[in-house]
Amino acid sequence: MTAVMEGVRILEVAEHTFVPAASALLADWGAEVIKIEHVERGDAMRGLASTGTAPIAGGVHVLLEHSNRGKKSLALDLRSEEGLDILYQLVKTSDIFLTNKLPSVRSKLKIDVDDIRAHNPDIIYARGIGQGERGPDADRGSYDFLSFWSRAGIAMALQEPEAEGLLFPPAPGFGDSIGALTIAGGLMGALYHRGRTGQATTVDVSLLGVGMWSMGQGIALSLQLNTPWGQPPGGRTGNPLVANYRTSDGRFLSFSCLQVTRYWSELCQIIGRTELVDDPRFVDHASISAHAAEATELLREVFAQGTVQEWRSRLSEFSGQWAVAQTTLETAADPQAQANGYIQGVKAANGNPFQLVAAPVQFDEEAAPPGRAPELNEHGDAILAELGFDWDAVVDLKVKGVVG
Repeated sequence: MTAVMEGVRILEVAEHTFVPAASALLADWGAEVIKIEHVERGDAMRGLASTGTAPIAGGVHVLLEHSNRGKKSLALDLRSEEGLDILYQLVKTSDIFLTNKLPSVRSKLKIDVDDIRAHNPDIIYARGIGQGERGPDADRGSYDFLSFWSRAGIAMALQEPEAEGLLFPPAPGFGDSIGALTIAGGLMGALYHRGRTGQATTVDVSLLGVGMWSMGQGIALSLQLNTPWGQPPGGRTGNPLVANYRTSDGRFLSFSCLQVTRYWSELCQIIGRTELVDDPRFVDHASISAHAAEATELLREVFAQGTVQEWRSRLSEFSGQWAVAQTTLETAADPQAQANGYIQGVKAANGNPFQLVAAPVQFDEEAAPPGRAPELNEHGDAILAELGFDWDAVVDLKVKGVVG
């Protein structure tokens, strides 16, 4: 793989997933990432024992690995003058400073933009928080379930009309991971801008902003129509070939054939209902649209007669756009995922093998192999030695509790 970020040093003061996953992507692409962790407990993610729905087990903390792969770890007490001085020394050698600390915390720790740029005016300063840097809730903490999922309109857009409760996000770190990709792209743009103009920029990404961008077309239509975006009663029936159909074994087939008249005849032949090709209700776009509910019901009855594997085989030559709604295990084993290297094998620090999803951007037709996450303060001594601290000085810092 072409390491497009090779030679870039990133200094990170961040925890959990949203911001750390951004530098993890950049580490996959060749950047050196120094992760500053709490001197005693490390990243709060290290202590997470459950996602709320599933335990973190198996000898590898895969959630931590997802967002901290390929990094170096230095446990540092930023509340101490000596610890802050070490951070500032690292700032001088870094291209990017990346944090998810709230405005009040950044000010208290003396790691805000002016504090960092006082030691390196050319550094790119990036911050990712819940609701953005301005406004009444700028200093309010959040998680992707709140700012990305609920506040940005996604949860209500998925709400079924008769459902009593809201859907939770489909996976841990769902909005965080999408937001991390956004931060990574912003940082690459900032590096390009600095290389072209010599100007260091401040990069801001919020979970609310990323969620709203993900809902961008729905929000734009909502504003245009003055109607909240949501699920229509009875489902979408305007095009029978843009729908989900249940199979006999309780699975689902998803179709998204926007040109319904182009694919209707072919599908009718594949499913063994050739009489529907010349049915007056379905002979052209206007008639299919007028009788979409009837066409949808007919297809429901047909697809309910076969298993998902039977339909996978029968539809294999269908030229329209369709997919099986897969489980996460099926997705990992998908021939396309395997052929493109979307799942990568890794070994944890303890030697245990596990698998991670690869960075979604590939360079020169090769997946970026992720490294493992560091143990707490794994690289602390080496980083301090690089800064010129001899062993006696390092021991003194350890005794004082400044470093891990």
